[in-house]
Amino acid sequence: GDRQGCLSFTVSPYGGVSGAWHRLGRVEKGSGLVSRYVYLVRHGEQQDAEHGLPDGPLSGRGQRQARAIAERLSGVPFASVHTSPLQRAGETARLMTERMPAVEPELSALLMDCIPSGPTPDMPHAFEPFFGGVTLEEIAAGEAQMADATAEWLSPSRDDRHDLLITHNFVIAWFVREVFGAPSWRWMGVNQANCGLTI
Repeated sequence: GDRQGCLSFTVSPYGGVSGAWHRLGRVEKGSGLVSRYVYLVRHGEQQDAEHGLPDGPLSGRGQRQARAIAERLSGVPFASVHTSPLQRAGETARLMTERMPAVEPELSALLMDCIPSGPTPDMPHAFEPFFGGVTLEEIAAGEAQMADATAEWLSPSRDDRHDLLITHNFVIAWFVREVFGAPSWRWMGVNQANCGLTI
């Protein structure tokens, strides 16, 4: 298929925007081009996350964030909504799809929180301490998960379609890194606000 440019941007649920130009897969269909749009939303703020809890319900702020981003996306004709099975993502998906009655969220283990890749020789030394408590098994599992996730959602579509993925910071960062063709370590330092939107 033809490779075309696309504007990728991140929007906080309350309005802040940042963006960049990148290439996105498009395929020919009849006489026109077909596009696939992937909307990546980080889950809402988790209750008591500052205490190191690995998962849990959304805080009151997280619930408001989910409703705000749902309102912002309410006019998009989503073909599918997929969510991480973790509680904070699932609750975000439930609150969002209450305002999008045409779609039901589907759980996907491909959107679980993970470590997308390990350290590489070209990675800046400042990131090395992050990997101190990460096992080789966690890295291998994350690499396999992200290979499957990008194959699932970044491949061209036969029809125009809009897919909503509700997931986690590192997963979204990996998708952004993949689209830009950046080095494998570059997902580190790419951060999204709770209920931030990346298209």
